[in-house]
Amino acid sequence: MKKLIPLLFFLSVSFGVKSQSYTQLTATDAVTGKTMELSSMVKGKGLVLIFHTMECPFAKMYEARIKALRANFQNQGFTFALVNPEAGNTESDFLPLRNHINQSGLNMSYLADSAKEWAKAFGITKIPEVVVLIPNTAGPKIAYRGALDNNPQAESAVSERHLERAMNQIAKGESPAASQVRPVGCNLRTY
Repeated sequence: MKKLIPLLFFLSVSFGVKSQSYTQLTATDAVTGKTMELSSMVKGKGLVLIFHTMECPFAKMYEARIKALRANFQNQGFTFALVNPEAGNTESDFLPLRNHINQSGLNMSYLADSAKEWAKAFGITKIPEVVVLIPNTAGPKIAYRGALDNNPQAESAVSERHLERAMNQIAKGESPAASQVRPVGCNLRTY
């Protein structure tokens, strides 16, 4: 038991430091050109970060579902943003991202995570992978992370809408029954 106490203290400090680092994350929104701070983005019921690239076919397959989720939940107090961990950090890098937002009708911020700081902070391994952050007195808290649903290739064959269920539970003030679901998609290397 005496050996367990220092380990528990170390883990609690480690997780506290990790949550503190979320508040310090910044990225440039390719749509507006503004620098966005994570701490100011997490408000209302929560912030839905969707890690996305234009090159990943899985991300493209989910775009209609992302638009539908945004349409259904933005009036319930959720904010949405795409995060691209493969984007550069110059105006010429932002132009294709901005054009994609305009042409796809996604109508949300598209953050350029050029140093992969956001992807590393949240441990993102797949594209698309979702992180739902909710306001908390100690800083943003992860309420859900993982897959949007259980079938990226055929929306008509989806039987488990993981993200939608989690957001419905958060909107009711409940904790999601499944707070983490293994994502499926394109591999993301953060090293």
